[in-house]
Amino acid sequence: MAKKVSSGYTEDWLPLKGIQNGMLITTSNEKVTGVKVTPRNIFILDPNYQENILISLKNFYNMLDFEFWLVVADRPVDISVYMSQLQLLFNESPTPAIRKLIMQDINKGQSFINNNIVDTEYYFLFKSKDVDLLQKRVRLMINGLAQCGLNAAQVSNNDLRVVLENFLNGGKNTEFGTVMPQ
Repeated sequence: MAKKVSSGYTEDWLPLKGIQNGMLITTSNEKVTGVKVTPRNIFILDPNYQENILISLKNFYNMLDFEFWLVVADRPVDISVYMSQLQLLFNESPTPAIRKLIMQDINKGQSFINNNIVDTEYYFLFKSKDVDLLQKRVRLMINGLAQCGLNAAQVSNNDLRVVLENFLNGGKNTEFGTVMPQ
């Protein structure tokens, strides 16, 4: 009987071979893909419009005839480029009034950074060994969500990494290449 090696790394017991073309490839050659839904706050809309969207979503969910997972993942917000642009504007501003307004934006951005503000992202994921079937389901999802007033796109490799990091690390980014003592 072969000796089973126990590993201290989560990645070693996951049944994943890799991520390619917006799909997780499992060790059993199943592919996991899906769509990422752009968040939308429908509760700031007119009550009738809200009701129409909720009814459309209910009908959309009821027409799905395959297993899927609805995953909610938080992604850290990177506003470093925006903050740099604000600092440049502040340095170039000729009047104290404009500098004061820009400084208020810089302080607001700094509070976002200090409080670890995140974007919440929504994913519908599903699996199959048949790539054509997966692509058909992706198109079905995108079109169905569009009829509900929501934008969606097929997940990217980076989106799938975010989902895995959220699942494995509680949303914290990993430092790949770090040497761990045995």
